Amino acid sequence: MSERHRPRRGSMGYSPRKRARAETPHIKSWPEGRDKPKIQGFLGYKAGMTHAFVVDYRPTSTTSGREVVMPVSVVETPPIKIAAVRAYKKIIHGLQTTGEIWADKLDSELSKRLPLAKNKKKKNWDFTKDADEIRVLVYTQPKLVTGIPKKTPEIREMRISGGSIEDQIKYAKEILGKELKINDTLAEGDMLDILAVTKGKGFQGVVKRWGVKLLTHKNSKHRRMIGTAGSWHPNWVQATVPQAGQMGYHQRTEYNKRVLKIGDNGEDITPAGGFPHYGVVRNSYILLHGSIPGPVKRLISMRDAIRYQRGVKIEKPEVTYISTTSKQGV
Repeated sequence: MSERHRPRRGSMGYSPRKRARAETPHIKSWPEGRDKPKIQGFLGYKAGMTHAFVVDYRPTSTTSGREVVMPVSVVETPPIKIAAVRAYKKIIHGLQTTGEIWADKLDSELSKRLPLAKNKKKKNWDFTKDADEIRVLVYTQPKLVTGIPKKTPEIREMRISGGSIEDQIKYAKEILGKELKINDTLAEGDMLDILAVTKGKGFQGVVKRWGVKLLTHKNSKHRRMIGTAGSWHPNWVQATVPQAGQMGYHQRTEYNKRVLKIGDNGEDITPAGGFPHYGVVRNSYILLHGSIPGPVKRLISMRDAIRYQRGVKIEKPEVTYISTTSKQGV
């Protein structure tokens, strides 16, 4: 008689499954840049989902070149502002900060997030002489978004890449203290990685959290429990044993999301009655193929694709129709 095959249920690659450190997603690594210096990411707010008719751009798809219905995610992207420029030097332990310069004029709402310097110093860019990497501190403007019930901006660090280090420093000097729109960093047809904190589901049992099978009806008293807590030796409960606990509210990364459309007029994609639990898109927006993590109103970090190596050309997708029918369930 052959041995019964019981693969483990639920990946351990995401452990420990605890709450995210912050609702604003952090980016640990960045891809290599292109010819011209630019910021490798952007921030936006998830508005919801709809569907669109798009000419299939995937060369190996069975519907390649034909018009198909695609699910699309809508992210509202008001302009971000550049608060500071920071330089890093590579040492044996990683990257070490060599210095930073802050903009002269910053929004008053930013003082709710961190203390701002009162005395303005003369700008001295000497710290960039031996720099190996240039990054900028950007912050959002949620006051421009009517669907977000807050005014305190989020602040995050973005990497500048492309060209030589001198070109990156020159580019950083040009954008310091200014607004950047989504068109300044991304283009239609680009591939992105989407980072966000997922929906929180609270404390959940082992069946829902790990997907283990229900015990038989002959089991004593309980069915939604594990059959064993592990072996006798080692004589403790190991971390690989499925247990109840926190589910959701974890930071996750969705790789290789195609930018289908970038627009300035939110009325073009806002459904009748507005997006559920969000409302009307009033700023620039971006359409992404497929779903992205998190509930509506959640801050979304976008980064140039770090794993994309396949041969889909970066060109503007052909979107023929975007659904604006009501999503209110009427």
